[in-house]
Amino acid sequence: MAELTQDQADCCAAEAKATCCDPSEKDGCCKPGASSCGCAAGEDDVREQVRARYAAAATAAGSASGPGDTSVALTDEHGREVFGAALYAEQGEATPDGASASLGCGVPTAVADLAEGETVLDLGSGAGADVLISARRVGPAGRAIGLDMTDEMLDLARRNAAEADVENVEFHKGYIEEIPLPDASVDVVISNCVLNLSADKPKVLREAARVLRPGGRFAISDVIADPGMDEATRADMQQWTGCVAGALTRTEFEEALAAAGLGEVEIRETHRVHEHAGAAIIRATKPTGA
Repeated sequence: MAELTQDQADCCAAEAKATCCDPSEKDGCCKPGASSCGCAAGEDDVREQVRARYAAAATAAGSASGPGDTSVALTDEHGREVFGAALYAEQGEATPDGASASLGCGVPTAVADLAEGETVLDLGSGAGADVLISARRVGPAGRAIGLDMTDEMLDLARRNAAEADVENVEFHKGYIEEIPLPDASVDVVISNCVLNLSADKPKVLREAARVLRPGGRFAISDVIADPGMDEATRADMQQWTGCVAGALTRTEFEEALAAAGLGEVEIRETHRVHEHAGAAIIRATKPTGA
């Protein structure tokens, strides 16, 4: 999902602030953009920061008055559009009406090689653009499933599906670290700039491998960090909710995919999104004998 602009809210939840740093430094280290010692945020803190920001984006995108101020920055420091619906146009991929409020960094449906009759799972499905595109690709005999933890995004996605008159879709509330689907139940797992938002990426990859059928495909767009990303950037919770600080490096991604039991790994950078990171297509396959 897209890089989120900083607001006046503290970067830490109250629980995280308690362990942020020395009492004399709490005010400074918990301000947006601070890099003195950062926030000792756990998985729940990361989730709440991400949920709150994207709930606000969904509410703004779905308002009758238009998107308004979503606190989402779709451009880099040079004004280039590196997140959002513009990337779909570059790939010749039309987003369904009402679902064009994409906050992603790529177009996973363009590289997932979807076929008629397949079941597709979109992790962090947001407004539902990739789910609706997938549903049309797999046809009436197939199924497209969206998973998101944000009620506002789920509401927006369901409205978009109804308005697009697409029926072979379903949206579930849940965490990508705890996918609420049976083992070996989907053919393809996709995601658009969401994995980097998780505080436990290896667990997400293990869950993706678990729900994939043998021979199933993993095809996502995400942000990969440069090996030299500085610790201040990684520690910044505001940037974590905007994709950059939580990103894995190419080597870390390759190792995590292999540890999850996925093979035939391919990582191809598509464009730069930050001084220390780039967007990439990441693909892998679950072995047929798994």
